Amino acid sequence: MASAREIAVQALMAHRKRGAWSEIVLHNLIEKAELSGRDAALAGKLCFGVLQNRSLLDFYLGQFCHTPVEKLEPKILDILRVAVYQMVFLTRIPSRAAVDEAVKMAKRANPKAAGLVNAVLRRISEQLENLPEPPKGDLASYLSIKYSHPRWLVERFLEILGDTGAEALLSANNADVPVYAQINTLQTDIGQVEQALIEQDIHVQRHPWLADCLILTNTGPLECLKPFRDGDMYIQDPAARLAVLASAPQPGTSVWDACAAPGGKSFAAAIHMGNKGKLIASDIQEKKLARIESGASRLGISILSTRTADARTVDMGDMAPFDTVLADVPCSGLGIIRKKPEIRDKTPGEIARLPEIQLAILQGAARWVAPGGVLLYATCTILPEENGGVIAAFLAETKNFVCEAFSLPGEIGNVPEGQITLYPHIHGTDGFFLCKLRRVA
Repeated sequence: MASAREIAVQALMAHRKRGAWSEIVLHNLIEKAELSGRDAALAGKLCFGVLQNRSLLDFYLGQFCHTPVEKLEPKILDILRVAVYQMVFLTRIPSRAAVDEAVKMAKRANPKAAGLVNAVLRRISEQLENLPEPPKGDLASYLSIKYSHPRWLVERFLEILGDTGAEALLSANNADVPVYAQINTLQTDIGQVEQALIEQDIHVQRHPWLADCLILTNTGPLECLKPFRDGDMYIQDPAARLAVLASAPQPGTSVWDACAAPGGKSFAAAIHMGNKGKLIASDIQEKKLARIESGASRLGISILSTRTADARTVDMGDMAPFDTVLADVPCSGLGIIRKKPEIRDKTPGEIARLPEIQLAILQGAARWVAPGGVLLYATCTILPEENGGVIAAFLAETKNFVCEAFSLPGEIGNVPEGQITLYPHIHGTDGFFLCKLRRVA
C-alpha cells in the first residue's frame, strides 16, 4: 500500500503534469490507497506544504545539490521537495524518516538517482539549524523566495499593502486554515452542535465575533461528523457569510444567487430568511447544481430551487424582479491562496480579462433587481481592478444604483462607503471584497 509520502508525491506529479487541483487529486488518491485518518492528514499536509513553499524548498535544494534544481528529473525533484518540507517544517517527525523514505521512493523511480537524493538530504539534515537565508538585496525577490509567491504577485501586494502588510499577507497565505462550520439555526443551535462535535473528539472553538460559527481543527472527513450528516451545520468561510449579512435578505422576500456554486451563500441566505420566501440559485455550469440541491436537502432548506443560467444574458422572466441579488463573480481567487495554494501560479494574462467578465455579470444581474432592492457584488480576490475598479465602471454606466453603507459584526463594524476588502492577515477571513448596491428610482 502507498504511504502518505508516496501519495503526496503522486498528487504533486498530477498537479505538475495535468494542472489538476491538488485537493481533488489528493481525495481520490487517499480514498484509493485506503489511508488511515492520520496518514491522510499527513499526505495532505505534505502536498499542500510543498505547494505553499516550493520556491523556498528549491532554494534550499539549490544550496546543497551539485545538480541545478531545474535539471533534476521532475519526479526526483518532487520526492526531494516532500522530504525537505518535512525536515524543515514538520519537526516532530525525525529527519531520518524523511530521508529513508525519500531514498526508497527514489530507488523505485530511478535507482541511479537514489545516491543523489541520499547525499543532498543528509547535507540538509546536518544544517537544519543553520539553513541559508534567501538574499535580501531586493525586497520583492526576497519575499518571492521566502514565501514562494511569483515575483509579479509580490510586487502587486507591495503596491497595495506596503512592505509590512504585504509580508503579513504572504505569511498568512502559507498558514494552516481551520474549518469554519456555520450553524443551521433552522433546526438547531450552536450549543448542541458544539457538544456533538466535542463528543466526537473534535477540537471546537466559537468564532470570536461571528455568531453561530464554530472553528474546527483535526476534523478528518466531514462526512464522518454527525452534525454535518444531520444537516446541523455547513462549511463556509466567515467572509462569504458576511456577504449575506451585508445584503440582509428578509424572510418572505425573493433572492437570486446569480453565481451560486458551490452553494454556501444560498444556504446562508435561506437560513437568514428563516426558510421563508423564494430563493433561486443559478450557475452557468449545470453539473454544479446537483451539489447545491443536495446541500439544500441535507440542511432542510425548502425555499431553494436551481436554474442553469449565464448571469450576463439570462432572462429570468416571471421569476423576476428580486428583492436581493447576490453576484459573487468568477475572479482570480487571489484571496483564497491559503486554501488553494496553486492559485498563486496564475499569470497576469489569465487575470487581465476578468474585470470585463465581472462587469458584464454585474450589469446582467442588475437588470433583475427590483426597485429599492439590493445588489451585492462580491469576489474572493484583493486586486483593485477586480473589485473597486469594476464597481466604478458599473456606476459610471448605470445611474439607478448607489453604494449603500452597511454594518458587519466584530471589529469590522460600520462600512460607510458601502464596500470593503477583507484580508486574511487583518480580519482572519479569506481575502474578499464586498460592495452593497441599492437600486434607486
